[in-house]
Amino acid sequence: MKRLLVTLCIASVFAACSSQSTNTAVVVDSTAIKQQAIDSERARVQAQQEEDNRIAAARRRQREEDESRNVGSSSSQAATGSGAATEAPAKKGWSSAAKGTLIGAGAGAIAGGIIGHNITGAAIGAAAGGGTGYLIGRAKDRKTGRVVKKDPPPQQ
Repeated sequence: MKRLLVTLCIASVFAACSSQSTNTAVVVDSTAIKQQAIDSERARVQAQQEEDNRIAAARRRQREEDESRNVGSSSSQAATGSGAATEAPAKKGWSSAAKGTLIGAGAGAIAGGIIGHNITGAAIGAAAGGGTGYLIGRAKDRKTGRVVKKDPPPQQ
């Protein structure tokens, strides 16, 4: 039994030390992985630039269309004093409702975990905090004009 154990140990040492070609394969794979990451990042950046260019072109077209429509009505706008100030704000970035939900859920999870001393308390706190944060953020979105309250359906 001792001979078998010694033989296995020696064989494993020789097997571990004799794999010189494997190390070069790892280096080659490492550089290939790095190159692949660089290529994918370049492709992502190029796609983002193309998307930005497409959005900018769409905005230019929209602005040109708006200007061409406003050419005939410019005298009426000057008389009423209205203009670009009546446009709705652009929907850009996270809404207040989304931010409120995220912040409320995080704060609720922390508070629920501290108060309940377990994961169940954290889950309940996250749900309650997320709901409360959403309601507060949605109200803020309505005040800023990002969300317009829908009219109720007509009564029959």
